[in-house]
Amino acid sequence: MDQQTSQPDPNQTPQTPAPPNGIPPAEKQWAMFAHLSGLLGYVGIPLANIIAPLIMWQMKKDEMPFGSSQAIEALNFQISIAIYLVVSGFLMFILIGFLLFPAVYLVGFIFTIIAALKANDGVAYRYPLTIRFIK
Repeated sequence: MDQQTSQPDPNQTPQTPAPPNGIPPAEKQWAMFAHLSGLLGYVGIPLANIIAPLIMWQMKKDEMPFGSSQAIEALNFQISIAIYLVVSGFLMFILIGFLLFPAVYLVGFIFTIIAALKANDGVAYRYPLTIRFIK
């Protein structure tokens, strides 16, 4: 019995397998960083939580559809959280803001981490309680 071994054809270029969900790893990383850039506001850089996702969206909007959509989602969420924090600050005059402000701050932090992890897995994350300013 003659065993044939399959030899690769030297004239054929090897193909790299497509990612399982069709999103390249580099695009997932950009999407993850777009979400994580919202944490810059938590470390004391004023408006960086809004400016960073805006810049990332503008840089990659034509070449990375998944990264672009997640940057827009992060931007909308960070704008919404900023509005909620300002309203909570005003509500401190009637004392309810003292409970609301830390709750909004913590929810914003937690949702940002969840979104970054989902984006790194290639799942498009939609933040709850977000006003969609940019579509």
